[in-house]
Amino acid sequence: MIEFLENNIWLILFIVWGLPLGIYRSKFRKIVYQTEDWKINIKPLFVKEIKGLFGNLYPDNSDYIKQRNFYRFYLAIYTLLFVIYKVYS
Repeated sequence: MIEFLENNIWLILFIVWGLPLGIYRSKFRKIVYQTEDWKINIKPLFVKEIKGLFGNLYPDNSDYIKQRNFYRFYLAIYTLLFVIYKVYS
């Protein structure tokens, strides 16, 4: 069991860190596109989402700013995991 964990640690880390991605992205997209419709999760609308992630679409909306900053942090950690994986493999 220990050998399995050692051999697959990166896969396990990416799966564990990636599981909540759908939930966080859904929350962020619902704020950005100002909808509560579940279909926003399967629509390939990326332009406004990218603008919302790197810009400030709704400066007066504290929920948007809080979710945007959390989503940025989450994606930064995901990117950091990927860079560390590439460096060490």
